[in-house]
Amino acid sequence: MERKTKVIAEEGKQEMIITREFDLPVELLFKAYEEPALVEEWMSNPYTTMKLLKYECKKHGSYQYESSDSQGNVVFRANGAVHDFIPGKKIIRTFEMENTPFGVQMEVYEFEKLTEGTSKLSMHVIYESVAQRDQILKLPFAQGISMAHDRIQEILSKVK
Repeated sequence: MERKTKVIAEEGKQEMIITREFDLPVELLFKAYEEPALVEEWMSNPYTTMKLLKYECKKHGSYQYESSDSQGNVVFRANGAVHDFIPGKKIIRTFEMENTPFGVQMEVYEFEKLTEGTSKLSMHVIYESVAQRDQILKLPFAQGISMAHDRIQEILSKVK
């Protein structure tokens, strides 16, 4: 099955571009990144539960979240700062996985209206180095982001 989320990582560059078109109005897609309850829902999966420890989705805000397995063991924790926030249009933030060798990355999320009922998310992710980006690509990154986007589509299709 072809993934609907596209990941473009050009050789020798310390960035990647991720795009996905959704059968959702842009306002609803944006809510998936703005509303804490929705973020926890789509970032959780059958194996882990996501909990937002802090979520200030606003300019100069910050966030921290953790993912736990079914026994309650923390398996992943991340944090960052929101540098810009334009409702319905754009979020610029940093992202750092705690307790890993990966450095901080910069993320630019742009939300685009295609039609009344469809939208597009474009993510520009910039890493500290080409080596860091290439290490991320060795993980099941593309599969994970695609699954998360599938969950956004599934969850928010029930809302619209």
